[in-house]
Amino acid sequence: MAQREQYLFVCVNRRPEGNPKGSCAAKGSEAIYEELRKVLAERGLNRVKARACSCSCLDMCSEGPSICVEPHHVMYRGVTLADVPEIADALAAGRVVDRLVAGKP
Repeated sequence: MAQREQYLFVCVNRRPEGNPKGSCAAKGSEAIYEELRKVLAERGLNRVKARACSCSCLDMCSEGPSICVEPHHVMYRGVTLADVPEIADALAAGRVVDRLVAGKP
């Protein structure tokens, strides 16, 4: 399999309930990861353009679910299932979803 242009690392970290940092998994990141994989495959983006990968903590669980897009060093925060199609559209078009980028209002 060829190397993809982009990799999306979806935090699926799970901390114990009540942890003050929270966790992306408790906020639905596992379902987001599965949906992202499905949408990328349906659109044919998974073969060359992008691959969704699960990962442990990205130090953004308090703002999670979070996704790190590499090699562009873009960090999405507060991602929901409803955001997945827009993220896929942005990947296909070579842009980012500005409203999800960490550090932006």
